[in-house]
Amino acid sequence: MSTTTSPLDPVSCYAAVSSRDRRYDGVFYTAVRTTGIYCRPSCPARTPAAANVTFHASAASAQAAGYRACKRCLPDATPGSPEWDVRAGVAGRAMRLIADGVVDREGVEGLAHRVGYTPRHLGRVLTAELGAGPLALARARRAQTARVLVETTDLPLADVAFAAGFASVRQFNDTVREVYAASPSALRARRSPAGRAAEPAVEGRLTMRLAVRTPFAATALLDFLAYHLVPGVEVAGPGWYARTLDLPHGPGTLRLHLDPALDDLEAGRTAQVPATFTLADLRDTAAAVERARRLVDADCDPLAVSAHLGADPLLAPLVARHPGLRVPGQVDGEETALRTVIGQQVSVTGARTVAGRIVAAHGTPVETGVPGLTHLFPRPGVVAGLDPESLPMPRARGRALVGLAAALDGGEVALDRGPERDAVRARMLDLPGIGPWTADYVAMRALAHPDVFLPTDVGVRTALTRLGADPAEAVAASGRWRPWRSYALLHLWQTLMPPTPDQTPTTHEPTEER
Repeated sequence: MSTTTSPLDPVSCYAAVSSRDRRYDGVFYTAVRTTGIYCRPSCPARTPAAANVTFHASAASAQAAGYRACKRCLPDATPGSPEWDVRAGVAGRAMRLIADGVVDREGVEGLAHRVGYTPRHLGRVLTAELGAGPLALARARRAQTARVLVETTDLPLADVAFAAGFASVRQFNDTVREVYAASPSALRARRSPAGRAAEPAVEGRLTMRLAVRTPFAATALLDFLAYHLVPGVEVAGPGWYARTLDLPHGPGTLRLHLDPALDDLEAGRTAQVPATFTLADLRDTAAAVERARRLVDADCDPLAVSAHLGADPLLAPLVARHPGLRVPGQVDGEETALRTVIGQQVSVTGARTVAGRIVAAHGTPVETGVPGLTHLFPRPGVVAGLDPESLPMPRARGRALVGLAAALDGGEVALDRGPERDAVRARMLDLPGIGPWTADYVAMRALAHPDVFLPTDVGVRTALTRLGADPAEAVAASGRWRPWRSYALLHLWQTLMPPTPDQTPTTHEPTEER
């Protein structure tokens, strides 16, 4: 059974359960009639008889059918399905928005508007594909967030309720009891010493675990983020990366703990990446966690990617060198798009310098208590109001930056992962100064498109030459890397990363941009 196959095939699903195949954790869930619980495919409990199980595409579907979560395998503590990014259909796009808390903030109507459907039709699509409607999917997400907060923080339970997105403490208590067959206080009482908060309680500070599939190239991800960081917005050090967050209810900060030990974990398991959030408003917990997950490409299926790209003679040595390489995502699609335009046809170092100057002049100052984290990245409305000739860049690029910002601010271009990717690309290409390189780079980073290739990129051509390949021939044959060309691109770029932060790699830039 492929991880991108829909609908679920009972025979293939049962084979995965029988072999306790960890690759399918988060792809589907197994509900057992005789026990009334649902599990992840790799649950260590005795395999139930085939006649006693049904399979569900989401935890919400299993919950809606009356099943509670297994206390042994914790089925909701898994990465999401890779299918959401590979297919990027209505269900996948809606799931990303639900995880970001859109239903909690804007209701089903707001969710439907973002994906371009009526609420009724969206409900039919989600029920058909995921076995549950928007409200049930949002409820399942809230329950998962609540369990993690109960088990890993010392937040008062009333604060947990609102941080997880529940409208009331009563709703929180009822949902947790129904899903986990235990009260919130019982969940907290039975947590292990390892699950207890390791730091003194600080108002608004939470440390949570981001589930990722292994192998996970944490060091390579950190290197990429550190090399591209914008002063004032991002900082990094040995084993960690931190940045400011512009969240729906207020500012925050994120610190990712990317310990090199994560590189060496056994392939096929689920790893936990610690992430520390400091939030002005705990209602932003779900949004902050989802954006951190995007940043680390948490739902990637690295074994599927490696199996495909590792079979290619050109890429095989690169895949072996960096198994589990991720495509760095984003915490704000609009910021990513504006930074991409700032970086057009300049070196990475030059783009960082210019972006830092714009942040210092036009970003929102915030007090974070973290040295170097001083500002939120300027919002599109602010950038749209700037005089292009006043910006520290060529006039044409300044006009492109201001024009894109105006399109983002006015809703002409939406990078919240709600609209279809092709539609977003077409709208971007209609803007002056935005060419295919920029639109495709934004699709890869902001929209999590796994199959983007940048044939005009100088870095790609330099990497191919250094590998002894003819760039023109390799680019012409790059279709063989589908549907994982974004990962092939990162493997090529990885060969150009400097051995020390002070050295400048070949820039990732287009040879032409209109």
